[in-house]
Amino acid sequence: MRERHRGFIVALAAAGVIALAGGLQGQEAVEDRSGYPGGEWPLVGGNWSSSRYSTLADVTLDTVDRLGGAWVAQLPGGAASRATPVVQDGVLYLTGGANVFAFDARTGEPRWRWQPPPDRPLRVPSWQGVGLGAGLVFVGLGSAEVAALRQETGELAWATPVGSVPRGEGERVTTAPMYARGQVFVGVANGDSGGQGRIVALDAATGAIEWTFFIVPRPGEFGHDTWPQDNQSWRLGGGGVWLVGTVDPDLGLVYFSTGNAVPMFGGELRAGDNLFTASVLALDMATGERRWHYQVVRHDVWDADIATPLLLYEAEVDGHPRKALAAMRADGYLFLFDRATGEPLVPLEERPVPQDAFLHTAPTQPYPVGAESILPDCSFWRDRVPPPFELSCSTFTPPTVDRHDLVAPGLPIPRVRVTPMAFSPQTGYVYAQGRAQVGRTRRFADPWLAFPEDNHLSLPEPVGIIAAIDPRTSRLVWKQEVPGPLLGTSGPLTTAGGLMFRGSPGGQVEAWDARTGERVWAFQTTPAGARVRPGPAAAYALDGRQFVAVPMGRELWAFTLDGAVAARGEVPADPWADLEPSGPAPRATDAVETATLLVNPAWAVGGRRYQIDEHTFNPVRALVSTGARVQFRNNGDLPHTIEAQDGSWTTGRLEPATWAFVSFERPGTFRYHCADHPWAVGEIAVEP
Repeated sequence: MRERHRGFIVALAAAGVIALAGGLQGQEAVEDRSGYPGGEWPLVGGNWSSSRYSTLADVTLDTVDRLGGAWVAQLPGGAASRATPVVQDGVLYLTGGANVFAFDARTGEPRWRWQPPPDRPLRVPSWQGVGLGAGLVFVGLGSAEVAALRQETGELAWATPVGSVPRGEGERVTTAPMYARGQVFVGVANGDSGGQGRIVALDAATGAIEWTFFIVPRPGEFGHDTWPQDNQSWRLGGGGVWLVGTVDPDLGLVYFSTGNAVPMFGGELRAGDNLFTASVLALDMATGERRWHYQVVRHDVWDADIATPLLLYEAEVDGHPRKALAAMRADGYLFLFDRATGEPLVPLEERPVPQDAFLHTAPTQPYPVGAESILPDCSFWRDRVPPPFELSCSTFTPPTVDRHDLVAPGLPIPRVRVTPMAFSPQTGYVYAQGRAQVGRTRRFADPWLAFPEDNHLSLPEPVGIIAAIDPRTSRLVWKQEVPGPLLGTSGPLTTAGGLMFRGSPGGQVEAWDARTGERVWAFQTTPAGARVRPGPAAAYALDGRQFVAVPMGRELWAFTLDGAVAARGEVPADPWADLEPSGPAPRATDAVETATLLVNPAWAVGGRRYQIDEHTFNPVRALVSTGARVQFRNNGDLPHTIEAQDGSWTTGRLEPATWAFVSFERPGTFRYHCADHPWAVGEIAVEP
């Protein structure tokens, strides 16, 4: 058994603990969440399997055009939410900003609101939402605590620290707590700042910690030999647990996916496979002992862990029923396991991958045999990549200092991340979404520094992918492309009405035909052009009516048949039209520098760290008025020659610490690059 210890309990009366513990056993019969939910939605994934499927079938392909707004609620205090709502006994609960909210699920009227006390500002609730059980609302906090609020009033019942003592930099609980049979299960994230992620089980009645499983094994434990034995890198090994888990109480198992190793790209410091990072873990609910695991990326130097929640489903293999688990790797491949034993349900093969001796890269990586990724393959990008870039088609190309070739389908910037999957027993399909893009295989010499997201102006725009996979064949059934900026963080919800629901950053709530992938309904919740960060949808029923609830930024919308709340405008006919280009916004300035100072946040390992990016203009986008005289300064260490891409002007060769001026006499948007390093691209927007 892993380390057992008891957390500090806050604001808990002994008599209340006894009464609450006594009530737990009586409630288990009504809190069996092994089946697919119908009238209620008590966990962010709907049930213990996190399959995000509702048995409600009032809203169908035939009736969906009658779907309208039932109510819309403003989140108090200007908070925004991307949490999945949970619903029980006519009350809807979710997190938003520094709050936990309770709303009347019939009307949207607020019931109560919990906020951290002013002296505990780190107690910001998880953006993923809450869990319900035993009359309590369980929530993970940014202070690396788990709190329980009384479901009726929002009063704090207990709060328990579950991270390091004292709390480590970056440690927090981002998972929505999973309640099952008197226990609460959460993961502890590490903010990619070092330390070690962990999985924690608590007593639901008291908040006492029952067991802790550390993702990076200690000396003498199974898996410790997958870390260097001649240094202490395992102490900072990472493996943050970011996403909600799943449970199978009948098997006595709880399942979580784990994050990347730390330093993220610094493989030279941590030779070995680095268990249990980038893995599926199955732990004994009672003791926290490891029952089985599978590592989907060995010695991760790409931030390519499992970054979308696991789901459980019932499969048929060779004519026999099997309890199955689905995990999607960041490159869009679906891994399927028998959830009792960890046996792969689809054969896995080891494929050789590019090597870098300095980074200690693993010689092979696993792939499901015959499977398709939801992300497009290299051929999708081949004609879209402009010179001087060259496209590499190996997913596991190691990141290298000052390397500027491109990789597809997108590592080291994988993009199947954060949003949940769904499973429909009606179709037998798994639904997922991801962001397809190419990225540069580059890193800094300092292994503790991470490159920011690559918003290179001349790279092709990312594409959002929404897809259905048949786990019986590991092949795509359908796949739809949407503009990258309109993919968002909502993720799919499927229902017995044959529909899949999701929210779009463009302000639309959408319904799709779950079998064909055709969008059959859309509702505009925001004025035209407004952008939101939507959360996943939930389905529930009250008074014989089906509802679908979706957080859309600072508002929470609920929909039902013949709902009377009108849309805020027309859904755009062409979602690809009038999209703003990706990358930083233009900055008003009359001076552009050839290099940019990049800063890792203060909570990163070793404190605040700095690096000069020699090949990123500062600013990348500049805004000037017609007739402006712009100074180009070489503040780097190498000579640079800045020239217009249309050949209309050049600064000539600029040695370090020199500059030149260029005048812009007409309005427009003009691209330029460095002739010596043509992957360095900037833009001048000239206003009339």
